[in-house]
Amino acid sequence: MIASATAHSRVEQRRDEVLQRLKQLVLIESPSGDVAASRRITDLLAEWFASAGADVERVESSAGVHLVVEVPGAGAGAQQPPLLLIGHSDTVWPLGTLDHDVPWSIDGDVVRGPGVYDMKSGLVCMLTALEVVQGEDHRPVRIVITCDEEVGSPTSQELIRRTLTGVAGAIGFESPHSDGALKVGRRGSTRVLITVTGRAAHAALDPGRGISAIDELVDQLIRVREIVAEAGRSVEVLCNTGQISGGTRANVVAAHAQVELGLRFIDGESEREVLDALRSLTAVREGALVETTMLSHRPAWRASDADQDLCAQIAAAGVDLALTIEGRPAAGAGDTNLVGSLGVPTVDGFGPRGGGAHAVSEHILLSTLYPRIGLLAAVLSA
Repeated sequence: MIASATAHSRVEQRRDEVLQRLKQLVLIESPSGDVAASRRITDLLAEWFASAGADVERVESSAGVHLVVEVPGAGAGAQQPPLLLIGHSDTVWPLGTLDHDVPWSIDGDVVRGPGVYDMKSGLVCMLTALEVVQGEDHRPVRIVITCDEEVGSPTSQELIRRTLTGVAGAIGFESPHSDGALKVGRRGSTRVLITVTGRAAHAALDPGRGISAIDELVDQLIRVREIVAEAGRSVEVLCNTGQISGGTRANVVAAHAQVELGLRFIDGESEREVLDALRSLTAVREGALVETTMLSHRPAWRASDADQDLCAQIAAAGVDLALTIEGRPAAGAGDTNLVGSLGVPTVDGFGPRGGGAHAVSEHILLSTLYPRIGLLAAVLSA
């Protein structure tokens, strides 16, 4: 393992560069789905990682550019399997946010800007740790940086699966718990659209000819509640009715109606039970049509012993740096849901502390970024 004094010294030498790089990334606004913006930020990232001795693969998609970065190991660590680092370059913020709601600013230890917390600071952490271990024994590293995480990773999930081949474990660079603890286990998150097609008719002159899509949808929602309650007897299942729409006028039997549901699962068993039942919904009314569409899906990742072991290895690497590292489950979902659910030893939340994700108060505490860089360097050289 790289000596703690050496790691600390090398991180200290890069303090100004770390902040400058973070600023450069934040000033390249990169909203999800903006292909041109994605190319701008991945061009810079690719240049930086290549300069750090990495082989960089650009993967074009309809959402933008994903990056896969391969760093060979060195010395005694060269024969170890690679460790996968997972991040994303997209943000929830539209172009122009820098000039209005969330300008770049530094106020003491607080650094603000769109994407600074979620999760451009995590990208800087990865890059700088690789530079810190240069010239030392370290294990191979593979990095995947997706460009569509904030919208459910529709074009990158298969790429993430590909990057899992042969890895010893995975670390995600989303934000940690508020106290800095790592995230070991995450709730699954699925968005479901239920669409009902009925038949329009005059509500007074010919009501018997109509099939109310709204009435059918109400009955379907009652069934959804029963499905969730049944699965929730053994483990909590959350279901939020996000948006309902349908119908036209009070004197017209509604021909169309739909609802979007947000579901959260702790484990794969309840997740499969609920989603299978929702896919099998059938109409109560003769002539009505009920269709279920999965809009996005991040599988439940329930922490395994292997996940806990990886967290313990990270905690052990932190001892020489006087860092106390803990881990526990988290409610939110991200790219590590897929990785952890597939049985790869996984932890998340390796980014710095801060707050305001997806809000105008988004910020990091800069003083917590430097220790994360040193910790990652220690993990890579263990």
